[in-house]
Amino acid sequence: MTQLNVLGGELQPCSFDPMTGYYRTGCCESRGDDPGMHVVCAILTDEFLAFSASVGNDLSTPMPQYGFPGLRDGDQWCLCASRWQEAFEAGRAPRVVLSSTHVSALEFCDLAALTAHAVDPPG
Repeated sequence: MTQLNVLGGELQPCSFDPMTGYYRTGCCESRGDDPGMHVVCAILTDEFLAFSASVGNDLSTPMPQYGFPGLRDGDQWCLCASRWQEAFEAGRAPRVVLSSTHVSALEFCDLAALTAHAVDPPG
């Protein structure tokens, strides 16, 4: 089954280095069993990483026992849609790659907000 992005096209990969996605496929795909909805392809910033840590989700510290390298400014990563929305409301949202953001992100995030933070033009 083809996975769709927020633009209605085929979902594109987000990152293979670091390998991202709930299923570690490099894509922000959704199969319906990811409770965190890791579907927003974001380009991380130091500002967002500090914000995320301040609300209880430290993405910068490596956790080798889980194969997690720790993330840095400039890394692309599949974020939880609700975390991206929380960061947006706090004025700390990172840029997004619309072609790599799964359509299910729209359950939590407004397309206009995602588009305003997009690095790729819609359509």
